[in-house]
Amino acid sequence: MLKERLQILVSTDQRRRLEQEAQRRGTSVASVIRDAVDAQLGAPTAADRRAALDEILAMRGGRFATPEELNRIVESEHEDQLDELMRTVKR
Repeated sequence: MLKERLQILVSTDQRRRLEQEAQRRGTSVASVIRDAVDAQLGAPTAADRRAALDEILAMRGGRFATPEELNRIVESEHEDQLDELMRTVKR
């Protein structure tokens, strides 16, 4: 599960190469970078993946949103942000 955000600076040429590779693979630049990190520094082990799965399976209680609910939440937040932007522009 992805939990950490990382901001990096790359050269124009590096960005071009990352974008070309992402397009070739049909994926995102972020995915290409994650794959490169795993290739260079080592990917999570089977034990790491099993531990993460065990943590997910151990989750009990609480309320979990369905994909449809998550989509509605994101859509609503985008609409709120657009409304705020429009109010700012009208000032």
